[in-house]
Amino acid sequence: MSSPSNSESAPRPERPTWVVGHKNPDTDAICSAIAYADLLRQTRIPDAEAACCGPPNQRTEWVLGQAGVGRPKLMPDVYLRAEDVCRSDVSTAKVTDTVIEAYRQMTALNYRSLPVSDENGTLVGMVALQDLLALLIPETGQGEDARTVNASTRNISRILGGDFVNETEYCDEEKDYLMMVAGSSEPVMSERIARFPREQLIIITGDRVGVQLHAVEAGVRCLVITSGFSPSSAIIAAAKAANTAIIVTDHDTASTTQLIRGARSIHGAVSDDYVDFYPEVRLQVIKEKIKSLRKQALFPVCDPETKELIGVFSRTDLVNPDRPKLVLVDHNEFSQAVAGADEAEIIEVMDHHRLSGNLVTKEPVQFINLAVGSTCTIVGNSFRINKLSPGKSTALCICAGIISDTLNLTSPTTTELDAEILAWASKIADIDVDKFKELFFAAGSVLRGSDIKQAVGSDRKEFEENGYKLSISQVEEIGFDYFWPCRDALQEELRNLVAERRLDFACLMVTDITLSDSLLLIEASADIRSRISYPKKDPHLFNLRGVVSRKKQLFPYISSVLAEIPDTESD
Repeated sequence: MSSPSNSESAPRPERPTWVVGHKNPDTDAICSAIAYADLLRQTRIPDAEAACCGPPNQRTEWVLGQAGVGRPKLMPDVYLRAEDVCRSDVSTAKVTDTVIEAYRQMTALNYRSLPVSDENGTLVGMVALQDLLALLIPETGQGEDARTVNASTRNISRILGGDFVNETEYCDEEKDYLMMVAGSSEPVMSERIARFPREQLIIITGDRVGVQLHAVEAGVRCLVITSGFSPSSAIIAAAKAANTAIIVTDHDTASTTQLIRGARSIHGAVSDDYVDFYPEVRLQVIKEKIKSLRKQALFPVCDPETKELIGVFSRTDLVNPDRPKLVLVDHNEFSQAVAGADEAEIIEVMDHHRLSGNLVTKEPVQFINLAVGSTCTIVGNSFRINKLSPGKSTALCICAGIISDTLNLTSPTTTELDAEILAWASKIADIDVDKFKELFFAAGSVLRGSDIKQAVGSDRKEFEENGYKLSISQVEEIGFDYFWPCRDALQEELRNLVAERRLDFACLMVTDITLSDSLLLIEASADIRSRISYPKKDPHLFNLRGVVSRKKQLFPYISSVLAEIPDTESD
């Protein structure tokens, strides 16, 4: 049995404040999360930790390798789960524990039930308070029922805090015993003892030497001497000859009688009719599941393979659980945020995109939104505002985010601040920006590989605009050579995406960073495609001369196209 502890001594482990970018993260999203988490740890949020809600693409992986930075924690969602609400440092009972021991644990924890585990920590059942009471209180409370106890003499000694003056080979045998208190005269006690099988009797007495002697001479199973009185050597010798156990306790006779009833082991009250949860089960699923489980008050959380007990939670733990804390970078829309963000506590937003209006928080938050080319620019500027200098690795991440999002300062979204921060950070990172740019864009062509799904999804954003649901993906390439062999496969993937996500419009913008031009592959209705005014190469492919920015050039144009379609056509 583990030692009892109250609920204050069993806190749930603290979760970090996650700094996380948008779904299908690009280099700016991941690098700004890494850099801003670094800044927050140095200033006001010491537990800030970078995360990403999608795997880094090849170029980002290359950047992390150059910076010597590990991949941020991959966190596809932030929904609360069983492992987030359970208390891990909880006392458990063993099948061999006594009723009194289990009851004392419940009292200390203010629980109405306890998990019961074996020696390996594997959950074997639950024991409830009402079932313990059924073991303590006999059905009729009359005659022999009132005096019968199922226990071992070793458990009795443990519960009484007593000492064995004489120990026998039967001490660990658990069976029904009949308690008999020596409250009558010696002749009456002698007659009463003779009425029952001697191996069934436990005689409880104080300093009554005659009764003690008669009990051991009769060969009763156990003699319990109360109030700390010690038996004589003659009685001990007679007990050894008769194989009678003797226990001495400091408790008085009345208390001893009550405690012995609680010496019964709890195995008869352990139930395997309970509901447990795996650590990864979401809170919403748990709430639905336990609605009909009125009898169960405590719910175990177990390892799905070993059944090892991880922790427990009660219904009150689900009422107002601590929500995960998030700092959102490089986005400000729930549609682009990590799944479950709308149920989390968003404490800050840092972004350089348009405001969508659908991000709602319960409390005021710090919201930094600047019209610059990269979120990493804002992070770098924040370091300077705080009069801090990032480490070489963080500075390299800042450079990579700016180079990626501004196409090395050639995108129309580029500002003087982007150029200023890139020059500042590149000195700290000790890199040649032009060489770094060449290596960065050559580090990995997503079109060169065979994973078409990744090519469409590695940097993809969804929007809801003018009643339409649309997706815009973008990849940057050195030339279009790798686009043409996989053009049909990319079209098919866009078609699948429209079906899976129930979109009205999906497109892939392939940008040539050397020419600052793009190709736009579209999957949409013929009516929508007919309204695209860019030069058409075929019914689904358009030539976008001088267009490299999804944020500042393509999305505003697509939005204006959809706004011109009458409502009747979008129904």
